Amino acid sequence: MSPSLERAFEESWPAAEYIETGGLRTGRGLGGGMRVSSTRPTGSECHEDDIDRAVEIHQGWSQNPAFRVPEGHPLEEILKTRDWQPNTRTLILSAAVTELADRDIPPVTSFAIWPPLAIQKELWTEQGIGAARQEIMSRVELPKTSILGRIDDRAAGTAFVAAARDHAALHALEVIETQRRKGLAGWIVRNAAFWAQQQGCKTMFLAVTAQNRPAIALYKTLGFSEIAAYHYWQR
Repeated sequence: MSPSLERAFEESWPAAEYIETGGLRTGRGLGGGMRVSSTRPTGSECHEDDIDRAVEIHQGWSQNPAFRVPEGHPLEEILKTRDWQPNTRTLILSAAVTELADRDIPPVTSFAIWPPLAIQKELWTEQGIGAARQEIMSRVELPKTSILGRIDDRAAGTAFVAAARDHAALHALEVIETQRRKGLAGWIVRNAAFWAQQQGCKTMFLAVTAQNRPAIALYKTLGFSEIAAYHYWQR
């Protein structure tokens, strides 16, 4: 993943605060999920003392220690020797904005709205994205919006998108179960791409767990391809 894309990834879904220890950066998530409550390498070098200090920081914040490590990074081998285990392989997918914004959105199907409506907050909460994760969206300092999706005359989906220079980050895309497999998620993504295009973005990216095969299939149909991957490491 390029440095500019990595920066966009972090800025578009930030922790409440960070502490750096050598070549590692630890985020305080405040209950917002592992991505913002993990330690990641900031360069190619890190030392075992840095790992110990990161664990102490996690414990001081009362969050379970976890490392978010790109595949192939030297930190993987260090963690292996210390009995840390990888889990939750996550893919970073990317697509050209122009390819996603290549057709008109059907009328009354999706809208860019900020701040999110109450119904969007309810939809996120119903799909497991509660108040702590929604608070992450509030503290993003980039240009941002939410996308409301409608189908069968009702609000049925929502997503969050932020623009970081050339890159647009898509997060928290959710469609209620009874309205899935009707094409709504695709229209939400395309609407996000139209908004991103207006912000001057060239690419759109997202993170998805490798186990979420239906979502990966959808994104690849839309033109996304894998550009990077990482694991969380825990004990």
